[in-house]
Amino acid sequence: MTAPNAVTVALSPADRAAHGRRARRHAPRSGHGVFEAAPDRPDVVDVLEQQSATRVPELVPIRYGRMLESPFRFYRGAAAVMAADLGALPGTGLRVQLCGDAHLLNFGLLASPERHLVFDINDFDETFPGPFEWDVKRLAASLAVAGRDNGFTEKEQDDAVRTCVRAYRERMREFAGMRTLEIWYARDDADRMRGLLAASMDEEGRRRTAEAADRARSRTHLRAFAKLTRLTPEGRRIAADPPLLTPLRGLRGETSPDEEDKQLQALLESYARTLPADRRHLLRHYRLVDMARKVVGVGSVGTRCWILLLLGRDDYDPLLLQAKEAQESVLAPHTGGERYDNQGRRVVAGQRLLQASSDIFLGWTHVVGLDGRDRDFYVRQLWDWKGSLRPESWDPDLLNLSGQVCGAALARAHARSGDPVAIAAYLGAGDRFDRALTGFAQGYADRTERDFEALREAVRSGRITAADL
Repeated sequence: MTAPNAVTVALSPADRAAHGRRARRHAPRSGHGVFEAAPDRPDVVDVLEQQSATRVPELVPIRYGRMLESPFRFYRGAAAVMAADLGALPGTGLRVQLCGDAHLLNFGLLASPERHLVFDINDFDETFPGPFEWDVKRLAASLAVAGRDNGFTEKEQDDAVRTCVRAYRERMREFAGMRTLEIWYARDDADRMRGLLAASMDEEGRRRTAEAADRARSRTHLRAFAKLTRLTPEGRRIAADPPLLTPLRGLRGETSPDEEDKQLQALLESYARTLPADRRHLLRHYRLVDMARKVVGVGSVGTRCWILLLLGRDDYDPLLLQAKEAQESVLAPHTGGERYDNQGRRVVAGQRLLQASSDIFLGWTHVVGLDGRDRDFYVRQLWDWKGSLRPESWDPDLLNLSGQVCGAALARAHARSGDPVAIAAYLGAGDRFDRALTGFAQGYADRTERDFEALREAVRSGRITAADL
């Protein structure tokens, strides 16, 4: 994957800053303050149905059911819709490695390889190079939509958006003055962040933050092992909970168990070749004993996601891996960037660019499925100190604080892959961009609510089917 700032690093800091300021000519900062849908905007249900065509048919109604729980849940599953909307807007041309789906719940706590708890982006299914502002806009709009779902006033929503965008802008200015290796090594240690934010929190906020860190630390592979597996006469196996968790033995068609075992082993060996030599050595200490299809998330529902149970020394020495299907990024048709021969590799390369600390078992593979079709997957550990934000129980102050930490984390990710000097120069020292993004966020929240109603109407009319699971 070519780094988005490969050309600009050869320029002087002054030239890079000038490049960023020139971007204001064709994308004025105040111009980001409105959202107007393109006249030829595709029908939102058509966009979602096009995605569904490549997914597991019996799981698609679950995806729609989850999206219909609230406008915010709809927003989480509608990255393809927003990608088309962003692609129709004037862009800065200041490219980074985008997360591609930078909404509020795609940030959270996770474990670094050194076993520190860090705050970072945690979902990269749609990662792709593109204009930095696309991620900022998706994050900003998610705060407005989440605030509306919680019944917050428009002022409270705007305050959270401004806090988020200001945190992004100010941290990007910090990175613009840092040495290259300092940027690369920067990370958001959870305990350090909690200390920095403590002055802004009341006692309840500090309590909730401590609880979130404790929950993340408790989400270990051993807890997942206890929850998702059971002892059988054949040994430790994944426990069935269809349709949300269905072991391979419950999905078998006419393929013989021996042929399936060969396919599984081929998957594991292909994946292992993408790991560094020391991780391959570690993986050899485990044997694959079971595999199950799992329904995950909102936007991902219907893509193939497998849980792999491996055992080491005995039945109580587990390694749980998640192999998730990687399809083409929803950003790819709208950015003009290069396409990838393996979408799993795209996800892994993007994650390694954006995350300060990535999972030691992160890799990818390409396999022929039991249906005879070629598919790309990326692989990582399941439940490794992973904790997500829970905005449905927040008050406006917690939405503000979450916007602050997410905006700062996004700036760190973009500074690793893009040109922080040019982006900081474009944003400037004032709050013009911050104020503009509040207007965009409100405009896009309005659009999201109308799209949500369009999906509800499609279900009522029988155009699509939704399931409540």
